[in-house]
Order: sequence, then C-alpha cells, then structure tokens
Amino acid sequence: MTQTQTPADDRLIVALDVPNALQGLELAKTIGDAVSFYKIGLGMLTGGGMALANELKQEHGKRIFLDMKLFDIGQTVENAVRGIAQFDLDFLTVHGDPHVVRAAKQGAAGSNLKILGVTILTSLDRADLDDGMMVAGDVPDLVVERADRALEAGADGIICSPNEAAAIRALPSSDGRLIVTPGVRPAGSASDDQKRIATPASAVAAGADHMVVGRPVWRAEDPRAAAQAIVSELRGL
Repeated sequence: MTQTQTPADDRLIVALDVPNALQGLELAKTIGDAVSFYKIGLGMLTGGGMALANELKQEHGKRIFLDMKLFDIGQTVENAVRGIAQFDLDFLTVHGDPHVVRAAKQGAAGSNLKILGVTILTSLDRADLDDGMMVAGDVPDLVVERADRALEAGADGIICSPNEAAAIRALPSSDGRLIVTPGVRPAGSASDDQKRIATPASAVAAGADHMVVGRPVWRAEDPRAAAQAIVSELRGL
C-alpha cells in the first residue's frame, strides 16, 4: 500500500529517545521522509548515539540536534564542543550559564553548529528548584532572565518550554535567534514527566522556531502517521 506523502517540516524535531542506535535507526527508517530533523540525547550516548547522529546526517540527509546539555569549566566545554563541531551537526545544547555559552561558542567557531542555551528543564517546577537550592522567584521569570543572559553571552538560541517562548521572543536579545521548545504534546497526548507543556500550534503561536516531540511519535502505533499529523497541524496554522 502506498504511504501518503506529507513533505517534512523542519520545525518538527523528533526525539529519538530509544535505548540504542539500532532502534533509533529503525525508527528513523519507519518514519522515513515524514521527518527531516532528529534529536539525539544523553540517554542514547552510550548506546551509539554519536554513530547514529553521523549516519543520519551523512547517509540520510537529516538535520541533527545533539542534546548534550554540557556544563563544566570553560576550557573543558570549549574542547568538547570543538570535537563535536567537526561532525557537521546542526544544534547542540549547553547549560545557559554565560561562562558555558561563551566557551561553547569558542569551540564551535568556524563551523555551522548552533549553540542553544538551556534555561530551566521543562520537567522542573518551583518545588524542584527549591530542592536544588535555586534562587527564589517564579519559574517563568527565572527562565526569561536566564535566557536573556545566555543570549547576551552569544547563544544562537534558547531551549525553553512553550509557556515561556513568547516572553523570550519579546526580549531584544532574541532578535534573529532561535527558540526551540521541548515539552510539546499534540492534543490528547499524555504529559508523561513534563510539567510545562503545550500543543504544537500553541508553541508556534508563542514564537517557537522548532519544537521537540518524542514519545507521542515513537510510542505511537504508527510513528510515521503521528509525525505527519503534527506536520499537518503546523502547515495548517
């Protein structure tokens, strides 16, 4: 039976949060040309994640978002990013602390790798921040302040929940920069461990350039159809 052809939309980034590279490659093959952009994170790093990133990029023409959330002393971050930059990937996350962002930009110099600053993880709420002895304040306000500092330090974009995207897009420092939103769930999907979520349409309306969707795609009975449904929603906006 011929599959319905829905051109990929790189605003949708599908998270390959499966245990290893073999399963990730199989999932990408199942989804086929419905998705052009994939995220590979720490969960797959020890399961061949870098090899999968290279194969999807070099042999299948996919864009790759490497979600490493790097945090360390400046020289270590710079060295790590310089090593990653040689693989011609597209996005890399680091924690949005200014010293980390500046070091990452130094490491990425001369490449096309975009450095994205992480603000506050979308799985965290105020109680979690209190447990971690983080500074007092409302989560949305802290996210916007961290985003502004990361952008001023040179970040190419920001990772934030859809709930804070509009406020970050309103920052003067966000002009020409990217906003990438995890925590996106199509209507009717389970929230899982995410606490600050929105639908794809809401994320775009708030100013997101890209959205990351994982489990609602790869847990679906038909992952290709699930991805196509999100693309159709985006195209209909």
